[in-house]
Amino acid sequence: MQGSSKPAPETGDTLERRWDVYMPYVSLTPMLIVVIVFYMGTMAWSVGVSFTSSKMFPSSDFVGLEQYRVLFGAARWLVSLQNIFLFGFAFMGSCLVCGFLLAVFIDQKVRGEAIFRTIFLFPYAMSFIVTGLVWQWLMNPSLGIEHFVRSLGWENFSFAWIVDQHLAIYAVAIAAFWQGSGLIMVIMLAGLRGVDTELWKAAKIDGIPTWRVYLSIVLPIMRPTVATAVVLLAIGVVKAYDVVVAMTLGGPGTATEVPAKFIMDYLFQRQNLGLAMAGSTVMLISVLALLVPYLYVQYFRKEVRH
Repeated sequence: MQGSSKPAPETGDTLERRWDVYMPYVSLTPMLIVVIVFYMGTMAWSVGVSFTSSKMFPSSDFVGLEQYRVLFGAARWLVSLQNIFLFGFAFMGSCLVCGFLLAVFIDQKVRGEAIFRTIFLFPYAMSFIVTGLVWQWLMNPSLGIEHFVRSLGWENFSFAWIVDQHLAIYAVAIAAFWQGSGLIMVIMLAGLRGVDTELWKAAKIDGIPTWRVYLSIVLPIMRPTVATAVVLLAIGVVKAYDVVVAMTLGGPGTATEVPAKFIMDYLFQRQNLGLAMAGSTVMLISVLALLVPYLYVQYFRKEVRH
């Protein structure tokens, strides 16, 4: 029949090109299955359990929002939320300020830059358990900094934050800051190294003070870098558990109680699975509230613009 023709057989080069196109998707399929089944699946299961009356074992007894009513009616949970806000404010603020200042210092092409980077980043290589135990000893009034300073002759010196109900949460924030500031320094340093040197030359010609350049020019340029640092720190705040358990076990009293410890206690010690999953769902929503706007700004909005 006129006008009809058989499709040309695929050559080896055509098959190879098609394989090159689909190979990344084939390679990522096992990881995608793991994410869907084990991560998203378990998150969905946890949210579902939070609407049941599950105690030691999961049950299908649907109770609606009852677990959330009990959760936000518990004084211990409300105290943990207050503590996490105080901890987050102190931890994130100190890490961002100190990390940026350390990055500015190293960005001056100081001698031994690699050594300084290693020293400042070294605490981040330690686990929060180790960090908590070290700072628990340092802040112990009878063994640590207070004892050492008093042995030098300053008998009235006091540094007993870890046993003070009003200051204990800030003592935990100090330990977390000591570990996390090095990571923020590295992130900020990467952002500083990406600033065009011509801007500095133009600022010097115009006679703009250095501090003004950092505040009015450099930091606005580094907005994506700062946003990344804030998101990482905020997620660390939501997950805060190890350092609290290692330093204070949530004490004195409930002075350093945090949501993650509340959830773990009700999950493993009080065998109240439904209430623990309700708390974890609230924390999941908090993390999503941080990640979704960040991912939208970083990726989806850029695609829309293009």
